[in-house]
Amino acid sequence: MIDKATIDKIMDAANIVDVVSEFVTLRKAGVNYKGLCPFHDEKTPSFVVSPSKGYCHCFSCGKGGNVVGFIMEHEQMTYPEALRWLAKKYNIEIHERELTDDEKREQSERESLFIINEWAQNYFRENLLDTERGKAIGLAYFRSRGFRDDTINSFKLGYAMPERDALAKAALAKGFKEQFLVDTGLCYRKEDGTLQDRYAGRVIFPVHTVTGRVVAFGGRILDNNKKAAKYVNSPESLIYHKSNELYGIFQAKHAITKQDRCYLVEGYIDVTSMHQSGVENVVASSGTSLTTGQIRLIRRFTSNITVLYDGDAAGIHASIRGIDMLLAEGMNVKVLLLPDGDDPDSFARKHPAQEFRDYIEAHQTDFIEFKTNLLLKGVTDPVKRSEAISSIVKSVSVIQDQIMRATYLAECAHRLGMSEATLINTANQFIRGDIEEKRKEQRREEAKAEGPVKPLQPLGQVAQQPSVEYMLMQMVVRYGQEILYKGVETEDGGTIDLSVAQYISYDLGADNLTFKNDLYNRMLAEAVEHNDDPGFNAEEYFTHHPDVDVSRTATDMAIDHFQLSKSLQVRRDEDTLRNQVEHLILDFRMAYVEQHLKDLQREINLAVGDTDKMMKLMAEYKDMQVIRNAIAKELGNDIIINNA
Repeated sequence: MIDKATIDKIMDAANIVDVVSEFVTLRKAGVNYKGLCPFHDEKTPSFVVSPSKGYCHCFSCGKGGNVVGFIMEHEQMTYPEALRWLAKKYNIEIHERELTDDEKREQSERESLFIINEWAQNYFRENLLDTERGKAIGLAYFRSRGFRDDTINSFKLGYAMPERDALAKAALAKGFKEQFLVDTGLCYRKEDGTLQDRYAGRVIFPVHTVTGRVVAFGGRILDNNKKAAKYVNSPESLIYHKSNELYGIFQAKHAITKQDRCYLVEGYIDVTSMHQSGVENVVASSGTSLTTGQIRLIRRFTSNITVLYDGDAAGIHASIRGIDMLLAEGMNVKVLLLPDGDDPDSFARKHPAQEFRDYIEAHQTDFIEFKTNLLLKGVTDPVKRSEAISSIVKSVSVIQDQIMRATYLAECAHRLGMSEATLINTANQFIRGDIEEKRKEQRREEAKAEGPVKPLQPLGQVAQQPSVEYMLMQMVVRYGQEILYKGVETEDGGTIDLSVAQYISYDLGADNLTFKNDLYNRMLAEAVEHNDDPGFNAEEYFTHHPDVDVSRTATDMAIDHFQLSKSLQVRRDEDTLRNQVEHLILDFRMAYVEQHLKDLQREINLAVGDTDKMMKLMAEYKDMQVIRNAIAKELGNDIIINNA
């Protein structure tokens, strides 16, 4: 058995466009990619890959799914085999075995850490927005940086009370375990064993995964205490590995896909200011130097990146290694030096989005020009000049695409006034120096290689016209957590809020109605069960479900395929959503009643000669007709004429 932590690691690493491109020639089509379906013969491309959602789908044959589902279908693999295939591709080590009791406890602990982080995010936000001190100190700081309410809400910014044990007391009062507070890094233990809040008196920047879960926090100091660190960040934990996370990726991923470019900056404030100015495709590697894991996360959405620097010489020199890493990972790298005295935050506050983009477009340079200006400007010493040129050629040598590498070497030769052959020989020396390590890596991969794959039943195709219960379940997958009714009275005199999933479950359950598809019944029950979990999002939960049948079904429902028919286009307006759900439930009841009427008609035909049975059936038939007519009236249809 592959543990959930490893599955999460594989899913985070896997790039749907990268994987599908190994089997399908894809071309950019708006924010998505399109190609010929690999599952059936076609001349017109109808196979769409969505990098922002992580799905692929054929609008002709209906096949597709998330990255695991695609490999299962295309390579005829089982779920574990597909995970192993992806793990091998992304150099992730896995061990298939039964989880030990300790590992099961670790899985439970991981989920507990996510839950307590979600609570902490809400706690910090309530401090900021609902307390006098939070408004006077924390909110005042964000206002001084020009942050609007929508920005504060989008990034879930918050404030930690100055008392050194305020969060600890609040968390313990809620029943959270002390150890979890320490394991998340929200608190730490003093020498006497008491808990101390890590972020006391700081404004808070939550760090989200690409799917929106809270894994860490950054806290900025608000006074001028030079002895205290300006920023305090969460330590590594079971759920937080800073080398694999990027601040702002959750808020930026759709814009990155749409713009087909990512802007990389240094800090939390830079991201939030640029986002507020209208430049939303921006992330930061806060608290760490750029890592391979972070680059691969960006590459899931685009291969084009512009690195923004504020002109600080020390910082720029330290970031050269990051540019080489970007090139090695196949990224198309541009570099932008902002005007002296400006960083991305201050520049964003001075200029609207279009001016900012225009400036970037006019002043960004390729990495060769950037590195040449940085290392060679004013350098006359032959040794230092030789070292600088060698460094530039080494950067070019890490580029994997041979044509691009050759193009850059020719450009280098032209700019540096050197023989292209000399630069090519130098680059080849760097390349040969890496060959042995690559061979070792290849041998390690070959050692992990598995035997022949096992056959798998093909994915079921979606009917051309979705059933009513399919559309109802689609509503649960897409909007299951959203509140449909507020303040509904309960039998004990209290009130509750009903989400989409809860309302559908309770409404159908009142008449003991269930879906014909038992998988839908299980999914609906899970949606209701997890509805009150902090941060629960039905689409994310089901599309990443460990049960492959669930994830396949949810992925298909999440894809914009049927759009619930044009008369049922889902908008996030509360009243519209409520009307759509109610309409679908009535449709579902109508379908049930009409089927029951057909069954009764057959029984009546078979009951000829049995007067008592026929009379009972006729009475039930008449009652069902009344119910059918009442439903038809609610749906706005003409009253159905009795046929019996």
